[in-house]
Amino acid sequence: MSITKTKSYTLGLRCRECLKEYPIQPHHVCEDCFGPLEAVYDYAAIKKVLTREKILSRKHTMWRYQELLPLDQDPTVGLEVGYTPFYRSRRLAQTLGLKELYIKNDAVNFPTLSFKDRVVAVALSKAKEFGMNIVACASTGNLANSLAANAAQAGLESYIFIPADLEQGKVLGTLVFGSHVIGIRGNYDEVNRLCSEIADKYGWAFVNINIRPFYGEGSKTYTYEILEQLGWRAPQHVVVPMAGGSLITKVKKAIKEFYDLGLTEDASTKMHGAQAEGCGPIVHAVIAGNDLFKPEKPNTIAKSLAIGNPADGYYAIKAIKESGGWAATATDEEIVEAMKLLATTEGIFTETAGGVTLAALKKLIQSGHIPPDESVVLSITGNGLKTQEALVGKVGVPELIDAKLSEFDRIYKKP
Repeated sequence: MSITKTKSYTLGLRCRECLKEYPIQPHHVCEDCFGPLEAVYDYAAIKKVLTREKILSRKHTMWRYQELLPLDQDPTVGLEVGYTPFYRSRRLAQTLGLKELYIKNDAVNFPTLSFKDRVVAVALSKAKEFGMNIVACASTGNLANSLAANAAQAGLESYIFIPADLEQGKVLGTLVFGSHVIGIRGNYDEVNRLCSEIADKYGWAFVNINIRPFYGEGSKTYTYEILEQLGWRAPQHVVVPMAGGSLITKVKKAIKEFYDLGLTEDASTKMHGAQAEGCGPIVHAVIAGNDLFKPEKPNTIAKSLAIGNPADGYYAIKAIKESGGWAATATDEEIVEAMKLLATTEGIFTETAGGVTLAALKKLIQSGHIPPDESVVLSITGNGLKTQEALVGKVGVPELIDAKLSEFDRIYKKP
């Protein structure tokens, strides 16, 4: 890599509740209050070395912001991840009645076509720093794909635990990399409980359990790129899909970090969360005015968001409220229609999570929470090739004809 990290800017871990501090280690829960741990940085030191000019001089990957990621050494996994397309929408914006709409498209992230490649790159690089050779995860699909692919590239043995009813595109997209894939008869929350027990017993690097404080930080690079690609400014609104709730909290954290470091001049972005109606504990809590969510049993085609007991749900609610944002859900029918709308206006084939996000954006505009004359970023985080089942029978079928011009003339409808 072109970046040489001469020192670590990560000071340690800190409990998000009682603020007790811990050394850098594969540990994710406070021993005193059982609150989650997160990485703490030496921002004063970072501010002296990380400038716009330095960032612009670096390779177009997520590692151009390396000082703000929790590694003690240069990364060793996922060196080509990140810096995905970001552009101003015209046709979709016109359809929605928005003056300034941007799309951040991690549906074409390398190597497995979702934003999960960012978090896995950080998590596996950190696991290697810890000397851990077996990596694992509980997943609703995209994380499974990414962990399997990046572990294969890094030469790490991997174990992946998934609900048994995941979309076949995601199952095949994990098995192909040679990982040990275990399907669990149950929903994601049951899978996650089992994985916590396995992590305790075997001491493997579970990226979203004992490596979680490091893993989650990779999500920040999604937002750093938005801020840079938008001309070093923050949008007025961002709409984010929510499963475990981590991403929206990291969007908020990343905006604040760039503002505090002087890389942007504003940090007043309103965070808006999107979930499926069939599994929307965070959204339902926001709408009800509650600080805590009630776990739900998932029942939605948006399986990548089907986490009924989200690990970061409390913090996602807090991030939305503190920013002045709002939240909305989408029914299965609305998800499909939004997937088709994004495809036919912007040429982007998103997975069901992207359908949820766009459908939520439509409702947020209709409810007045997003004014039509303010800047909005739509977060697309996964690729539609992984969830084709959702569209079977809902996008029509090819017209069949013989190889004769007269046959084509018969069906051709002149403008």
